[in-house]
Amino acid sequence: MIVIAHLSDLHLGATPESVGRAEAVMRMLDALPHDLDAVLVTGDIADHGLAEEYETAAKLLASRHPVLVGPGNHDVRAEFRRVLLGEEAGDGPVNQVLRTERAVYAMCDSSIPGEDAGHLDDETLGWLEEVLDGTDLPVFVAFHHPPVRLHSPDVDGIRLLRPERLESVLAGRSQVAGVLVGHAHTAAAGTFAGRPLLVGGGVVSTLKLPWEGGVGFDVCLDYDLPPLIAFHVLDEDGGLTTHYRVVP
Repeated sequence: MIVIAHLSDLHLGATPESVGRAEAVMRMLDALPHDLDAVLVTGDIADHGLAEEYETAAKLLASRHPVLVGPGNHDVRAEFRRVLLGEEAGDGPVNQVLRTERAVYAMCDSSIPGEDAGHLDDETLGWLEEVLDGTDLPVFVAFHHPPVRLHSPDVDGIRLLRPERLESVLAGRSQVAGVLVGHAHTAAAGTFAGRPLLVGGGVVSTLKLPWEGGVGFDVCLDYDLPPLIAFHVLDEDGGLTTHYRVVP
């Protein structure tokens, strides 16, 4: 059995409470009585892409569990690389892979510098194909922007563009255990390319949907609801189950 934690959208620097909310999440994960196989953080780590926000993130996300962090539309690639990853600054896509004895985690960069919508470019899709070709282990494919409509006009207008390109890469790839995304600040589940699609809830805030009165980003993001995270459990037979938890 493989157990991973999935969190998203910390938006450090967005509100005075953003750091405390992220601290509560990581404190909960580090207090677990058992080790997790991985912690995946699907983007929007910083709210403004500032070096000091990534310095805070590096301290917050340090954990006894393996952690893999990807960028979102609020992140800035150069500072993300330099401060958070300790790599040379660069503007190309930040694609990363975590390989363990039991699974592979491919974190793709779906951000478009300066824009809110997402895109997986040729470099990223080629990289992902190489990752998938190189293993028979279960693979979790993660990135920021949802590739399907979530029935929120605000989110759907800035989702992943041209998702059919990714769909063709994943087609027939039975080792893909699931597709994990963020961006929407709401826990959601569906399918994509015949595989489970799981949207992580927001750490900094929660999206209210249209039938809850949430239309327009000025009113649809609720900063009072507690942070939400997910535990994804992959059984020995390949079945995937998700448990969502609020973090007090």
